[in-house]
Amino acid sequence: MSAQLTSNAAARIATDPNVHDQYRSTWAEQPKKDGEWIQRAKDVAAVLAADAVQRDRENKSPRAEIALLKHSGLLKVLGSQRYGGGEQPWSVGNQVIREVARGDGYIGMLLGYHLLWSTIARVVGSPAQAERFEELIIANNYLVGGAVNPRDNDLTITRDGDGLVFEGFKFFNTGGVISDLTVLEGSYEGTSDHIFTVVKTDQPAIVFSHDWDNIGLRLTESGSVKINKVRVPWSDALGWDPVAKRPNASDLGVPFATLLLPTIQLVFSNLYLGIAWGALDTATTYTKKSTRAWPFGGDVKENASDEFYILSTYGNFLAHLRAATALADRAGHELTRVYGKASSLSDKNAVTAEDRGEVAEWVASIKVVATDVGLRVTSGVFEATGARATASKVGLDRFWRDIRTHTLHDPVAYKNRELGRYLLLGDVNGGNLTGEASISLAKLCYSNEGLSGNKGHDAKDTLYIRIPGDKAVIAKDGADWRACSTLSFMDSIEALGDELVAGLPGQVGCIRLNFTG
Repeated sequence: MSAQLTSNAAARIATDPNVHDQYRSTWAEQPKKDGEWIQRAKDVAAVLAADAVQRDRENKSPRAEIALLKHSGLLKVLGSQRYGGGEQPWSVGNQVIREVARGDGYIGMLLGYHLLWSTIARVVGSPAQAERFEELIIANNYLVGGAVNPRDNDLTITRDGDGLVFEGFKFFNTGGVISDLTVLEGSYEGTSDHIFTVVKTDQPAIVFSHDWDNIGLRLTESGSVKINKVRVPWSDALGWDPVAKRPNASDLGVPFATLLLPTIQLVFSNLYLGIAWGALDTATTYTKKSTRAWPFGGDVKENASDEFYILSTYGNFLAHLRAATALADRAGHELTRVYGKASSLSDKNAVTAEDRGEVAEWVASIKVVATDVGLRVTSGVFEATGARATASKVGLDRFWRDIRTHTLHDPVAYKNRELGRYLLLGDVNGGNLTGEASISLAKLCYSNEGLSGNKGHDAKDTLYIRIPGDKAVIAKDGADWRACSTLSFMDSIEALGDELVAGLPGQVGCIRLNFTG
């Protein structure tokens, strides 16, 4: 296999992709219904779990494991049936990720990233590009990796004749070494415009550093990569007009094009939950077989499984994981609903900014919960398994190492703040912008203009005046919160508004505008 590659991807020792050849025939029939896809994921997880501890220790490039994924058909679960895919929604795709991660977090992560990147042309590309890349990926059963880490400097993109040239360095490139295709993204000729594209991984211009040596997710091949003048035709610039050489507003200027972020965050959340379930599975099996009852507690039990503190610990973990999983499934259904509003890729405008914003807050909620519960379970299982469970051969530590490594990629504190802004301010943008509170105000001030998340006044013709201090906060009894009309509500806060405006520097008067309620 090494001789067939033109890049340096094969420079690392890898597992033998032929060891799982038996599953090529065992899984020859592709699943059709959602339950069948989830069962296939469970079957894959069982195979991976059997030697996960050994593979973690050996730390070889996971070519055998990727071959197993390809035999299973799981790489195609979201793909169109026209090209041989399962055409399942993201709600099913995320359950598949979770189940695979339950057996092996490394491969669950690679599958999750693949499912995101394999659908990228649907989100930011034109309908024609979406069809072309989906056929390429699904019909060939390709694995897709990505060199798209937002914390790094952008790749630079320059125009070169009829094509584009990508160049730069990325510290993280998850799955790149064992992928067939790689997603690249960068800034175009020093402008604020960004371009996504999908390229063949096996080329001399993509040079892997083979430097991924972290405590967790060791088999994900997430090391750095040099992009050394990768050439791309304009027709592969996702969402761009290849003739006019500019972005298509209908593809990139709509809220639908921003769904990549909540989508990948939900992938992360299900990855964490899958790993946590795997830790609970492994720990309970160990406890039943090997954990000894504590002989000095005054209420000696014959079996560890009868110990009060062990039963309490496992029961608490089960309750939290079940609740988190239910929230993950709800967020998955919300995301599926939003994607479903643009069932035809020529109708991306059907997804509004409010749609995108609301689903992002569902995803932020599960990201917070999955992080907290995942870390708690994967570290806490040792309290119920005992000191001997820390032996390397048990491998119980790999679950915590995997979750801890990935949850540091973006601080969950920012998701907590985002949810706080959503709750208190009605903001579904999740950043420091004025956000959806502005939409509410705009609808109030310009009630006859049909304003929404897709239609509004630009920052250049809107003036916001922020008044600091406790007085500017409307108290619980400071307004008629049950007012049946806009005008009634305005009347209830008129005195407060007049007082605040009168206190502005240089204030000489106030004009009361006419609103329709």
